[in-house]
Amino acid sequence: MSKKILIINTGGTLSSVKGANGLVPGISGKDMMEELKMVSKNLTLETEDFCSLDSANIGPEDWAGLASCIAQRSHEYDGIVVIHGTDTLAYTSSMLSFMLQNISIPVVVTGSQLSMANPVADALENCRCGIHMSASGCPGVFVAFNRKVILGCRASKVRTMSFDAFESINYPYVGEISSLGLQIFRENLVEKRGIFRPQTAYSDKVALLKLYPGITPDVLELLYERGCRGVFIEGFGLGGMPFLKNDFIGAVGKVVEKGMLVLVGSQCRYEGSNLSVYETGRLALEKGVLQAYDMTAEAAMTKLMWVLGQTDDLREMKEYFSVDIAGEVKIRS
Repeated sequence: MSKKILIINTGGTLSSVKGANGLVPGISGKDMMEELKMVSKNLTLETEDFCSLDSANIGPEDWAGLASCIAQRSHEYDGIVVIHGTDTLAYTSSMLSFMLQNISIPVVVTGSQLSMANPVADALENCRCGIHMSASGCPGVFVAFNRKVILGCRASKVRTMSFDAFESINYPYVGEISSLGLQIFRENLVEKRGIFRPQTAYSDKVALLKLYPGITPDVLELLYERGCRGVFIEGFGLGGMPFLKNDFIGAVGKVVEKGMLVLVGSQCRYEGSNLSVYETGRLALEKGVLQAYDMTAEAAMTKLMWVLGQTDDLREMKEYFSVDIAGEVKIRS
């Protein structure tokens, strides 16, 4: 029997048509079927429309709903492909990696830089990669784009117009399509570590701060007063933060004492943070911050949301950030 693959459409550029104010999602999963059959030889496809949105309008509540939908359908299909807009695709694939950890089938998120309606689009090629990766039997959450397969929690959009829009950050590619066909590098897959049980709880009481010289430390207290439970700070270099004229580290310590979870990473896309090297990093560690190490910003933010949804116990939250859950981080000893 041929493998059975479900295509879940959420909208995005791939499904866009010209509207009165520019491109808008408008092609349904059913409308895509004839063209998708062209890139899915020997496979049985079915489609389902979850939503039809520009990915800028997709948020945490949609991630939870999508994860629940995938979990329910996972027992009926050999693989699932999610068609998604590129702008927030890496956030969705990262959150799905946490919510669907240990899933037993491949879940592949893909999209395109041009609409499927455009004759020179990258849409069908990305769908081809996504569909055949979903039929590979390799469990987990992945991103398929420009003939490459990326672990879902390691993908990041790095170019706005190029077809080569996504890269795998601080982690090797899981697969690629070449003249040898679809090659899967199994040593880069993440092994199942337990039974599959969807975990869709989250908190949106979070913030992302990118430091700049002269930033006022008061912003942390303002975030706390507004109900923020966790913040991801993109520090300088290895994760440095000011502690002299503008004592940002001191302000961090105050909100940590009040119960806010503070995660610190690097503004640099590659190689990650290490707070144990410089004085500024060690001072931050003494204040109780957690390290993001080599996580992408998308993985750091979604893991922060997800962890805050799992527990109210600060010790348990810290434990979550001391382990690699879905391949999202390499913990330095």
